[in-house]
Amino acid sequence: MALRITEIFHSLQGEASRVGLPTVFVRLTGCPLRCTWCDTTYSFTGGEPWTVDAVIAEVGRYPVKQVCVTGGEPLAQKDCLPLLSALCDAGYDVSLETSGALDIAGVDPRVARIMDLKAPGSGESERNLWPNLAHLTTRDEIKIVIAAREDYDWAVSVLREQALDQRCAVLFSPAQGQIDPADLAAWILADGLPVRFQMQLHKILWGNRQGC
Repeated sequence: MALRITEIFHSLQGEASRVGLPTVFVRLTGCPLRCTWCDTTYSFTGGEPWTVDAVIAEVGRYPVKQVCVTGGEPLAQKDCLPLLSALCDAGYDVSLETSGALDIAGVDPRVARIMDLKAPGSGESERNLWPNLAHLTTRDEIKIVIAAREDYDWAVSVLREQALDQRCAVLFSPAQGQIDPADLAAWILADGLPVRFQMQLHKILWGNRQGC
């Protein structure tokens, strides 16, 4: 059993409900999507082979209990599922960042799934796997990256039609460099949406450096 890993690093969680918590990130290599605003294109190819045991040992070097498995798209590798379970078995509080384009049903229920829904501005909205919504619980979160007013209107429509906030927490995040974050905040307030506005803490602190 082997995984292809781009990097394993220790930082602050920059997104979702765990924002600000010291976290070990395990970034798996590869992604079948090509979102227009992607900030981790370096993870699409390359990487190094790791066993699950080696990943657990590397994670154990850091004094934290939070682990985030991310990508790329982690679920594109079949051995991501046993890795997630092994991390939970080792006593970690595990989150998974996933695109929403691949089936999440097999993910260990102890894992918090941070699942994207791709708005039209991503160029990948047709890849949303809508049956995934039925698998979400209050432990999970939905993230929608907003690159334009059209994306926002789409997100509001989906929020209301699918009652997303009744399933789990919903996060609206501005695409860096494509929309003024203050505009998105104003739209959310004006419409009284039951969502969380978020900006990526790691980019505020360290910019676009890899491994952050």
